[in-house]
Amino acid sequence: MKQELSKQEIDSLLDALHTGEINPKQSKEEEKAKVREYDFRRPIKLSKEHINTLHILFEKFAEIASDVLSSQVRTSTAIVLEGVEQISFDEFINSVPGLTVMGIFHCVPLTGNQIIEINPGFAVQAIELMCGGTKSKDAGASKKEKFTEIELGIIKDIIEDLLIGFKSAWSEIMEIEPVLDAIETNPQQLQTMSPNEPVVRISFGAEIFGAANTMHICIPYVSFENIIDKLSIKSWFDMERSYDENKYRELITEGLVGAEVALKVEMGKTVITVDDFLHLEKGDIVQLDISTDKPMKMYVEDKVHYLVQPGIHNEKLAVQVLQYVEEDVEI
Repeated sequence: MKQELSKQEIDSLLDALHTGEINPKQSKEEEKAKVREYDFRRPIKLSKEHINTLHILFEKFAEIASDVLSSQVRTSTAIVLEGVEQISFDEFINSVPGLTVMGIFHCVPLTGNQIIEINPGFAVQAIELMCGGTKSKDAGASKKEKFTEIELGIIKDIIEDLLIGFKSAWSEIMEIEPVLDAIETNPQQLQTMSPNEPVVRISFGAEIFGAANTMHICIPYVSFENIIDKLSIKSWFDMERSYDENKYRELITEGLVGAEVALKVEMGKTVITVDDFLHLEKGDIVQLDISTDKPMKMYVEDKVHYLVQPGIHNEKLAVQVLQYVEEDVEI
């Protein structure tokens, strides 16, 4: 409903304009300040909370990736998360070198294809180290024109191991199964997404022997559409609190049942001199500190847990359990 001004209010406004109390230019600037530019080629669909969750997730991935790459190249490798941002797929493609290494993969049950891009300088260093090369800050990546089939095979192994770390990092939110589909070296040939499709670019710094390089992961927004609620930090912690205690108890029990433990039965103790020990012969009798009618102690990992008596089972020496011993009971 429109509000009509009275004659007195109109006169007051005119007087304020004449006296300078109201500046019409300032009013227009204040009105413009309320308007925010929006680039439809870069739609912002994930909230700040979702981005913060991804930041936590990929910080964990960076730690895992550092360990994975260090074991592969047999030297210290540092992977550090540098940022998480939302851009268009076209911007992502234009931000990577003309010759690079890109692993295209998909994750079940997420939708769409994801990309992991490794800077050629870092890839060349890793390949040379895995092939027995020496430590060097410059592996000649600037002179590289293409990767051979053997080199791509080595890179494929590196990326597959990184995807194992990718799966482990996501386990805090949900279980996924990454599958590597292809290796591409020319970003301009990628047709997995439309140029204007919104994506999340996760940037990492990668360093070997002081040589700084980069690594990126590109995830389209469609991959998050069905799990957007799980990216909420609140729901993340709620999920951790609401875990099925019985389920985890069963998993722990199942894992412990198959664990091997050392059993030892003590027939008794005695003390002899070194001279007596050296002169022991077959048929000699050594007197122990317990009588034959008393039970022996069975140790489980060097702790007494059972009282047993000796016997024979299937023509082999055996013991029969007589009593379970509580840990706080002295025998």
